[in-house]
Amino acid sequence: MKIGYRILIVFAMLLMQACSTRPRNQGEIFDLRNRAESQLETGNRQADRGNLETALSLIDEAMRFAVLADDSALRARVGLSRSNVLFSLGRAEEAELGLNEALGDALLSGDRELVALGRIHAARRRLLSPGGQAAAGSVVEEVSRESAFLRDPLRLAFAWTVLGRAEGELGRYAQAEAAVRRSLAVHERNQYFELAAFDWFMIASFRSRSGNFAGARQALEASIALDRRVENSWGLAASWRALGDVERRAGNRDAARAAYTRAAGIFRALGHDQAAEETLSRSE
Repeated sequence: MKIGYRILIVFAMLLMQACSTRPRNQGEIFDLRNRAESQLETGNRQADRGNLETALSLIDEAMRFAVLADDSALRARVGLSRSNVLFSLGRAEEAELGLNEALGDALLSGDRELVALGRIHAARRRLLSPGGQAAAGSVVEEVSRESAFLRDPLRLAFAWTVLGRAEGELGRYAQAEAAVRRSLAVHERNQYFELAAFDWFMIASFRSRSGNFAGARQALEASIALDRRVENSWGLAASWRALGDVERRAGNRDAARAAYTRAAGIFRALGHDQAAEETLSRSE
């Protein structure tokens, strides 16, 4: 009896030791997904600043984490961003393949809002492709339809910019500005200043194309002010160049030359000498 009792005591002590050294159950783990989200956010910001190669590298790493996590919704969101960067880099075939894969992942996720977002991205791609003006009417219809499934304010803001661009292609500049102003309200309220600056850039384009040069100048000044706040040098260069275009169309040659010179200086400081030379050539 005494031996048996000792065996029970030793067994109990070993069991207690095993329990004390056993790792606690952590529940769900989001390490890979969090790393993917971080890389994706940084990559998107780099893309907004015109650093496309850097953006692609970051987003590729985000995709690796999304694949490792086997998260279809995350893969879809990363894939949409990756496709956009590839398209901006001129790699249209890769971009199209990536877009189709992202749409497939969105459908696999079962998230109807994400499917709608993917379809709006596809509509935007049609609009930006050669001959996209012919697709503007169908893009307005599709974006209007799919926007009904969006709940996230930033996703809605993106949809409104696509809608605005399509309206602009149709020559409906008042409707185009109204759509982008809805996006602007979201971006300014949430302090996404780079995106708000681009909204003003788009509004300037609509105003310039309608002959409202004073309004276009005002919109570009707002864009420049926002890009300065976040030190978005690429956005600053693009807006100064656009201001030069507006002043040239308005017949203000000296003001146009000054704006082009300012833009070229920023492009050169960024290491984009070709963009600087092209900008300066506009004043000739």
